[in-house]
Amino acid sequence: MKLVVDNQLVTLQELRAAWREPVEVSIGVDARRRIAESNELIDDIIAAGESVYGVNTGFGMLATVHIEEDELGHLQENLVRSHSVGVGDDLDDNIVRLIMLMKVIALAEGFSGVTLALVDTLCALINHQIYPRIPCKGSVGASGDLAPLAHMASALIGLGEVRMNGTIIPARTALEEAGIEPLKLAPKEGLALVNGTQVSTALALAAVFRTENVFAAALVAGAMTADAIQGSDTPFDRRIHNVRGHGGQIAVATILRELMRGSEIRASHIQCDRVQDPYSVRCQPQVIGACLDVLRHVCKILETEANAVTDNPLVFADAHAVLSGGNFHAEPVAFAADYLALSIAEIGAMSERRTALLIDPHMSSLPAVLIEDSGLKSGFMLVQVTAAALASENKSLAHPASVDSLPTSLNQEDHVSMATFAARRLHEMLDNVDNIVAIELLAAVQGVEFHHPKKSSAALESVIAIVRDVSPRYTDDRGLSADIAQVAELIDHGVFREHASSVLPTQSLDTQ
Repeated sequence: MKLVVDNQLVTLQELRAAWREPVEVSIGVDARRRIAESNELIDDIIAAGESVYGVNTGFGMLATVHIEEDELGHLQENLVRSHSVGVGDDLDDNIVRLIMLMKVIALAEGFSGVTLALVDTLCALINHQIYPRIPCKGSVGASGDLAPLAHMASALIGLGEVRMNGTIIPARTALEEAGIEPLKLAPKEGLALVNGTQVSTALALAAVFRTENVFAAALVAGAMTADAIQGSDTPFDRRIHNVRGHGGQIAVATILRELMRGSEIRASHIQCDRVQDPYSVRCQPQVIGACLDVLRHVCKILETEANAVTDNPLVFADAHAVLSGGNFHAEPVAFAADYLALSIAEIGAMSERRTALLIDPHMSSLPAVLIEDSGLKSGFMLVQVTAAALASENKSLAHPASVDSLPTSLNQEDHVSMATFAARRLHEMLDNVDNIVAIELLAAVQGVEFHHPKKSSAALESVIAIVRDVSPRYTDDRGLSADIAQVAELIDHGVFREHASSVLPTQSLDTQ
């Protein structure tokens, strides 16, 4: 994908495309003008001898210390060096690419006072697929994602390490190979690079993209479970959902009806005497629909944040003003991540309950633990235990991170958002739910096949073929860890996404 950043809204669809694969990014004419104008104001302020925070003063509690003009570049480099204190595993390259792209978007707005050379160099790293090594831990989400962004900034000046073509090499070596000159930071530039919410926002956006994939797979699994237990599709009737009015609920009910349409299994028991199915089947539109509404709400917040200017201070060239504020505080991202965590946990919780339903012959009317000769064979008994363990783990991980705050920087930064952890923990939750839904898919496929020669719907039969391609029918006890992992990988790669594509907020550009 090619993307020209020129002070326009960069959409979630474009951000998702950049997360999925390398992007070629450049700066448009209007953006270049605005960047130059704000940088000129910084030069004018320095020439006039005015004091501006972070330009010719120290940082945080050291803001009262004046820095001489011949040390201003050194000040910015020291900031980047001193803030490169992240720990933990490296962020994945696709996350780093999103971080870098969103930093370009923010700087291109022309409120940061940086040079065109800085933004062009950042674009060059993206275009040459040079991704700084950024440790995943060390940010409290205010004032911005300081430590991780400092690791990103280090690569621009030839410090630290990067991944290039999948290989870890010194940043200076990568710049030389790509023909990129290491930056000499100008006044304000180190601060503009390390202030901002791009890391927490990138982590949250990636979680949104992954949540869409598991949301779609959970709908497929839920419809298949309903068919496997000879459940009713009456609870998905549009009239029921229209009188309540929630958009997500109506959308999910529509998808479930379509997934079950034409099932021979359903047609065979239209007149059965079962009145109502358990909530995990019957209330899917109400619960998973609410999860969809959460996802849509979170997308609006994150699209705004991805296009936001979140460093400090901000340069308003037209008013000849440099204003200090707090746009780097990532509370909107923290709240969005906490809200999304609830949705992720509930998708997994409902799926685990349906797996428990499938293996219980009293509730499902299927063979106990989904295998003939149960007792001699344990069948699917233990995979439900695994699903339960993961669902329970997600209950703890869903605890809101935004309600916690520890003061930093000598109490100058006395309330922080914890947005970076709030967003990062979503991926552990999503790993869990990928596996939970994979387990349900394996169980539901097994259940549907007990009804053969009657077939499920065409849509669900196509899913059965996909699952069976990586996991043969379970006839004798065997370990299912590898099968679960392979189906979970299909889920995470969006293989089942097409079944819910009409309602996904960030449907990819590659399908348009």
